[in-house]
Amino acid sequence: MKIQAGQTVLLTGASGGLGTVMTEAFTRLKVNLALVAFPGTGLEDLCATVVKSGARAIAITADLRDPDLRHQVLEKVHRDSGPIDILVNNAGIEFTSAYHDLSEQQIGDVLAINLEAPMILSRLVLPEMLQRRQGHIVNMSSLAGKSGPAFQEPYAATKAALVGFTSSLRATYRGSGVSASVIVPSFVEAGIYARLSAQSGCKAPAVLTGCSAEQVARAVLRAIQHDLPEIIINRYPLRPVLALSALSPSLGDWVARRLGVHDFFRRVIANEKRGRG
Repeated sequence: MKIQAGQTVLLTGASGGLGTVMTEAFTRLKVNLALVAFPGTGLEDLCATVVKSGARAIAITADLRDPDLRHQVLEKVHRDSGPIDILVNNAGIEFTSAYHDLSEQQIGDVLAINLEAPMILSRLVLPEMLQRRQGHIVNMSSLAGKSGPAFQEPYAATKAALVGFTSSLRATYRGSGVSASVIVPSFVEAGIYARLSAQSGCKAPAVLTGCSAEQVARAVLRAIQHDLPEIIINRYPLRPVLALSALSPSLGDWVARRLGVHDFFRRVIANEKRGRG
């Protein structure tokens, strides 16, 4: 699908580090942006910057855990900006913790924002996309969904589910003019793992670092314009490793341990506990 000026793009998680960079990338294409975030810090300023550049944008502060607000977001976008051509499900949260220490509320929040909201928003935009025979849905996954790092159970589960969800969407709507892509970044410099490293003082494994927000934004645009099913973004090629892990889960677990993925999160937890002590 070609991205054209005047198309409407709904982007969730718009005011985070990655969301801001994606907003900038779409702004250069002169699309109409509907920017959604919660609690929305900096969202109005981001929207003003987009408008100042000559593109159109609206800011919507909405907690996507709330089923009613999901519907209200779509109604507002449709009323103010027209039919949605592109949906980018970027909003996401995580809690780095031993699984048994998480509350049921925390687990539910991760499921609601990372998985349920993308699935429901996708369902809401599909009928009109199908009617116009044009539309693209982008789901933001993570390498956590491919490797299942320690202390990240709800996050890893939702990110793995987005890969499967996207694959099913593509199969269901093939030939309709509507499609979907999933983006699978490693440790994004402006993302969750950068925050964890800064807070804990722990360095992420070198093999999984160096993925910039700009790279992710370019991948999103490329996935839409070339209808790509999945893009993995990492400093080093990981598909052979992931394929080997799929053939031999035991070997995959050994590789993840050797790369220091699990130890990174274990050290984050240990440093946070020492800090609280």
